[in-house]
Formats: sequence, C-alpha cells, structure tokens
Amino acid sequence: MVSVTAVPTRHSQLASPGLRVGDPGFRRIVVALFVAGVATFALLYAPQPLLPLLAADFDVTPAAATLTLSLSTLALGISMIAAAAISDRTGRTKLMFGSLLSASAIGLATAAAPTWDTLLALRLLEGVALAGLPAVAMAYLRDEIHPEAHARATGLYIGGTALGGMLGRILSGLLADLGGWRLATAGIGLLGLACAVTVIALLPPSQNFVPQAGWSAGQLGVLLSAPMLPLYAVGGLMMGSFVAVYNAMSFRLAAAPYLLSAGVAGLVFFVYPIGSIGSALAGRVADRVGRAQVVLAGIGITALGVLLTVESSLVWVVIGLGVMTGGFFAAHGVASGWVTARAHRIGAPVGMAASLYLFSYYLGSSIFGSLAGARWAAQGWSGVVVMSLLLIAASAGLALVAGRHSPAS
Repeated sequence: MVSVTAVPTRHSQLASPGLRVGDPGFRRIVVALFVAGVATFALLYAPQPLLPLLAADFDVTPAAATLTLSLSTLALGISMIAAAAISDRTGRTKLMFGSLLSASAIGLATAAAPTWDTLLALRLLEGVALAGLPAVAMAYLRDEIHPEAHARATGLYIGGTALGGMLGRILSGLLADLGGWRLATAGIGLLGLACAVTVIALLPPSQNFVPQAGWSAGQLGVLLSAPMLPLYAVGGLMMGSFVAVYNAMSFRLAAAPYLLSAGVAGLVFFVYPIGSIGSALAGRVADRVGRAQVVLAGIGITALGVLLTVESSLVWVVIGLGVMTGGFFAAHGVASGWVTARAHRIGAPVGMAASLYLFSYYLGSSIFGSLAGARWAAQGWSGVVVMSLLLIAASAGLALVAGRHSPAS
C-alpha cells in the first residue's frame, strides 16, 4: 500500500483530537456547514422548476432548457476533483468561503443574462464556483470534529444539503409565479449571499489541518480498480435516472392535463424529506445486513416509484415521486459510504475516492438529465420512464458486481 505523505506544519503537533458535542466550537461548525449546504444546493438546483419558463422565454427545446442544470452539475463534478486536491495542499476554509461568495455573485448575474448563450455560460461557471464547498466540507469535518461526534456533524451537513435542494426548487418556483424566472434566480442568489455571510461569520479557522502531497500513480490505480469502478457507476446511473424524472416532470406538470404554474409544480419537491428519512434508515439497516443488500433494496424501491408515476392521477404522480425519492436516497446514501469504506480497506485515498464517486454522480446527472428533455419531447412520459428504468436496471447489475468483490465492504 502506498501512503499519502503528510507535510508537517507547526500546528500539526499541537492539533487537538477534534471538537466534541458541547465544545464551544462544535455548534458553530455544524450550524455553519448546515447553512453552507443549504446555499450550495439551492443555487445548484434552482432552475429545475423553471425549465418550461426558460424554454418559452428563450425559444429553445426542452432538451436545451435542461442544459441550465446539466452544465452546472457537469462543471461541479469535474471541478470537485481539482478543489479536493487544492484543499489538501492549501487548506479548507478560504476555499469554502470563496466558493460560496463567487457562486452567489454568479447566481445574481444569471438573473440579468441577456441571451441564452450568456445564461448557459454563467450556469457553467456556477458549477465551477460551487465545487469548493461539497469537495471540502467533509474533509473539514474529518479534520476538526472528534470521531465520536463525526456522524452527528455529518448528518447535519447532509440535512442542510437536502434542505437546500428542496428549498431552492420550491422558492424559485414560487418567486417565478410572482415575477418570472429572473426574479426567481435573483432571489436564490440573494439567499446564497446571505448564507455565505453567515458561514464566514460562524465557521472557525482550521485547527487540525495538515497539508498533504499529491496522490501517487499507484494510488490512482487502486482508485480505478475493479472493486471501485462499479460503485462509482452505481452512483452515476442512479443519479441519472433520478434527475431525468425530475427534469421531465417540470415539463409534464406544466402541460395538459395538469397545467400547473412553476410555483405550484415546485411544491412536489416537498417529498424531499422522504429522501432524508430513507437515507437515515438505510444506513442503520446496512450496519446489520450489509451494504449490497440495502443498495439493491433502495434501487428496487426507486424503480417502483418511477412506475407509479405512469398513472395520470396527480395524487399517484406525487406518491410515485415520494417513493422514488426515498429509494434513491437510501441507495445513494449507502453507496457513498460503501465507496469510502472499500477505499479505506484496499488502501486507496478515501477523500479522492469520494470525489470520484461524486464526479460520476454529477456526470450521470448531466448526461441523462439532458437526455430526459429529448425523451419527453419525442416520446412523452413513457419515454422518460423507460429510460429511467433502464438506468436503474443497469445500476442493480453493477451493485451485484460490486457486492461479489467483497460483500462486507
């Protein structure tokens, strides 16, 4: 096993074992990162309920409209790898502060985009700017929080990301009903700016950070080995199926027979807390029965939810989205932990393994999120469902392959 060489600093010998629950800095850290998670995912996903409005305003196809999300998630996934490497060398907090401030400023600028090409360019930059937060937040928690309190702190951060994803979509839809997509985008930009100021005021400087050298060729080979690749692919394909359904659902709810406004359609994202519950429960069950079994169960529940959306009744559509969301987050939550556990077991850099998983995750979102718009335009909802189910089936096969490498890890 090739180890990462740490470059000692004058602080490394004085580093504490980390903050525990009740320590003065613990609450500041968890509140700051909760708020940071809200900002990041509100800015990232705010355009999703606005897709029909963007298509109409700029006279573009549904597939083109989905690029406002796909370009951001693609840029985020690619940039996260670079951000993780930079933070390992230079530190965590300044990168997180710069990420939130620049992403909020870009979000505000997006509201004034004069042309379609300008809008897409700004959304691409938004993804690059946002990469500094998710790539670094978990590493910051590993540095600063005592192991016995790490799970609680991580859970609060993940809760912030889930809330941000829901809040960004719902708030942008409601603001769009009041003043169009530009008001909606500006409102989310202001929310991000307020969150950034809060994070800068609350988040303590790193106390336990130790700079690290780059990863060796041998370590990268382990990261891209047969035990790891299926796990990365599960995340990418599952996220692709999930985002495909939600992207196309924005167009479906705006069309007959529903004819819902962006604000009313955005209310379907209130099913997101089901995902948080599903992820938490799946983690507990996985500790008892194994990760592979729980990931496969989550994949099956996701497929059931997608099938339920075939019903034309709006009630069944919302129920289907809820079931799908719960299953997806159960599978994703356990799969992401499976990646880091397996990386640790085989001697791969855990942080880089997590970054590669998230790269695949957002790459799937970018590719299949855009393809969903084309499927909707060409074949309607049935085309979206078939594409999503095929991706889910492929995910199940890869999860089985991953489980055969080592069921315990």
